[in-house]
Amino acid sequence: MLVNGIWTQKWQPVQQKDEQGRFIRQTSSFRNWITPDGTAGITGKAGFKAEKDRYHLYVAYICPWACRTLMARSLKGLEGIISVSVVNPNLTDQGWKFGDFPGSHQDELNNFTYLHELYSQIDPSFTGRATVPVLWDKQSKSIVNNESADILRMLNTAFMDIVDHGPNLYPSMHQAEIEQMNAFLYDNLNNGVYQAGFASSQKAYEEAYHNVFNALDIMETRLSDDRNFLFGEHLTETDIRLFVTLVRFDSAYYGLFKCNRNTLKEMPYLHQYMHRILAIPGINHTVHLDHIKAGYYSVKTINPNGIVPLGPNTI
Repeated sequence: MLVNGIWTQKWQPVQQKDEQGRFIRQTSSFRNWITPDGTAGITGKAGFKAEKDRYHLYVAYICPWACRTLMARSLKGLEGIISVSVVNPNLTDQGWKFGDFPGSHQDELNNFTYLHELYSQIDPSFTGRATVPVLWDKQSKSIVNNESADILRMLNTAFMDIVDHGPNLYPSMHQAEIEQMNAFLYDNLNNGVYQAGFASSQKAYEEAYHNVFNALDIMETRLSDDRNFLFGEHLTETDIRLFVTLVRFDSAYYGLFKCNRNTLKEMPYLHQYMHRILAIPGINHTVHLDHIKAGYYSVKTINPNGIVPLGPNTI
């Protein structure tokens, strides 16, 4: 991790844990917003106006949080507006690295080798993990935001004067339900699989395991009435949040993270729902199973020999 802008120790997935051995996720540090006219957003400072070819996303295909932003970029027609760099899926001793894996990129904007160099350039006193996604401003050479939930929401509306395309992912009629469901899914499923996989006590693991499958059971029941999406026939950001965890479940979370009561394929409504979203134009190319498996199984603390399973080879 970085301490006062200097890389000080080998990368590890667990930066903090509580007295019960529960994994605690780091809070995102950069919380500025792109807005249509450049005024300040919900948090952060002003100066980030929506413009074509001004912004860039640093992402990892392994990472569900980063792939939320890729899905929004695709659904909202922003692929020609916001450029992208994909890091190597294999976690190195210095965290995310650029290039050297099929489908990943070199850092052509800043010519860095590791993502953490981006953080320390922007804030020489930064302490913490260098995470993806990063929304970068080419004009001011600064980080706009590194919180996927913020980026997902700003991509929904910030560029509508330039490209008015795709579904409204945060419709007013469902906003209260979206906020409630987002919180439930984050606590129990999106972050729950990590709390199971990175638990450092049996108690913490079992607690997370039960939370994960309780959430999956609730979602399976919710989708059993033949609705297409969580709130009916309208795709929302909550569907994106759920999808990115589901699409990694059988290949990573089931085995490596010990979330092994059953595979997702054994939950027919959820499995069909995942494939329904995967079939939406533009979504398929945000999912790369080779990156997902290579990345998760490169985490030495839970897979010290780095052996990547041959299966599953389909989602």
